[in-house]
Amino acid sequence: MNTTPFDPKAFVATLPLLPGVYRMLDDTGQVLYVGKAAQLKKRVSSYFQKTNISPRIRLMISHIANIEVTITSTEAEALLLENNLIKSLKPRYNILFRDDKSYPYIVLTGEAFPRLAYYRGTAVKQHQNFGPYPNSFAAKESIALLQKIFRLRTCEGSVFNNRTRPCLQHQIQRCTAPCVGLISTEDYATDVRNASLLLLGKQDEVENRLRAAMEEAADDQHYEHAAALRDQLHALHTVQQKQFMESGRATDADIVAVVELEGVVCVNLSMVRGGRHLGDKHLFPQNADQQNVSEVMEAFLAQHYLNSAVPSFILTNLEVANEALETLLSDQAGRKVQIRSSVAGERRQWLDMAVNNALQALRQRAGMQAGQLLRLETLRSALAQPELSRIECFDISHTMGEATVASCVVYDNLNIRPTEYRRYNIKDITPGDDYAAMRQALNRRYLKLQQGEGKRPDLILIDGGAGQLGVAIAVMAELGITDIQLMGVAKGVERKPGLEQLLLPQQEKPLQLSPDSPALHLIQQVRDEAHRFAISGHRAKRGKTRTTSTLEEISGVGEKRRRNLLSRFGGLKGVLQASVAELAQVEGISQEMAEKIYQQLH
Repeated sequence: MNTTPFDPKAFVATLPLLPGVYRMLDDTGQVLYVGKAAQLKKRVSSYFQKTNISPRIRLMISHIANIEVTITSTEAEALLLENNLIKSLKPRYNILFRDDKSYPYIVLTGEAFPRLAYYRGTAVKQHQNFGPYPNSFAAKESIALLQKIFRLRTCEGSVFNNRTRPCLQHQIQRCTAPCVGLISTEDYATDVRNASLLLLGKQDEVENRLRAAMEEAADDQHYEHAAALRDQLHALHTVQQKQFMESGRATDADIVAVVELEGVVCVNLSMVRGGRHLGDKHLFPQNADQQNVSEVMEAFLAQHYLNSAVPSFILTNLEVANEALETLLSDQAGRKVQIRSSVAGERRQWLDMAVNNALQALRQRAGMQAGQLLRLETLRSALAQPELSRIECFDISHTMGEATVASCVVYDNLNIRPTEYRRYNIKDITPGDDYAAMRQALNRRYLKLQQGEGKRPDLILIDGGAGQLGVAIAVMAELGITDIQLMGVAKGVERKPGLEQLLLPQQEKPLQLSPDSPALHLIQQVRDEAHRFAISGHRAKRGKTRTTSTLEEISGVGEKRRRNLLSRFGGLKGVLQASVAELAQVEGISQEMAEKIYQQLH
């Protein structure tokens, strides 16, 4: 800890007029703010010379105990370093956006019969990647439409390589069944090429190709093939009619609108690929109170696009006077990237739509927060806790003691906080012992709180009756944490919503809230979210255990034998049902090996 008083005047005097990044630290060494500058001396000194700064920045300056600087060769290099530091350090005075690295893509795999797939993560070079899409719904809807038109396979390789007859997707005319040879490699490749062109926005070229192929097939009297191509054309027209926003050009552009309403800022991101509008995404930045909307815009552009896919055009509703950012994005993309706000015609319509969507999102958020505030105020009154803000809720999920998982969900500042959720895999207890599971989860969560880690809740909800609540009381007493309100939420008569029993340690009788009480609705909301989160974790854990092929655990059964077994019996379930004699009939499986496999599986 630095005990020497920080002298801003003396520090600024040592700074050069060079580009770089500065980090403002408090007396514990925590980074308060990260910024960049074309000239470090001028930028840093401005914090201590201005008198009209916002209360928020004034508060930050009062906590500064030290400033560290890094000199860079260019302003663009400073911008890149600043962005990396903000994402890694998450300073509490910087505008922060959720680091969503996994925008969805559509992929055509690089196999002999390419698979049409939904994908999140780093792009794989040997595949064709299309996107990113603003949300999973937009990507999956596009996949469904492509299935209707071109009937490409969507199954995993393990399924595709072991099929002996067409699956349901073929029967409902969503796949041409290349797995069993019902379409030639050449015809399938044509469908893949047309799907790729459509994803690139080249609808006219696809239509011309299909029409020419249909006419050629008709002239050659291949009427079934011509009819199939006619159906593809019809499906393509249906898709085109569904596009409510189409460009006459195959344009790739992002439209970014930053709008403020009653002190709340929303960023609306619209994506256009190949002239087709793929959808919108609303983002609400952290630490944006009292910030200028232009600063929010620059923060978003840097955090969202640096080290990510960038379209050729970025249209903004605010002017962005940052040549370094445009240069950096162009170098990153390997082509010219333009950031423009002064546009007309079609692009102006896109910007107006993005602004309107941002306003609508802000109004919806304001309405939701008003309802949440009413719920929270009612609960504060019912519990006589005027400062109540943060709620944590625990639930246990298992199936007959199998794959026990505990969940902890968080409600804070009028909203559910998924980034702060926690799941606990419960181990070393008697299967089905909910009390022991609850004890373990509470100990793991609040031992860290006792050690000074994590935020302190104002209310802890326990999904369960008096027994689970008693466990919670005992755990918190053992940890020496006795000033946090506990509440058990027991299911009511016939498990009907609105009849829950609310159990408090200091009261003999349950707290009675009417079924239409906003306070009860808030408790139900948080309890139901904990229940959902626990069940999803339990199912994933149970599914992982059950879908792991037990054949892989049998010594002597390699990839070839495993493939032969799965192909012969149609999957692991068929292998499990096979007798020793039937197993021995599989190529590469001796009588001795068949007995070994049977004993291992049973």
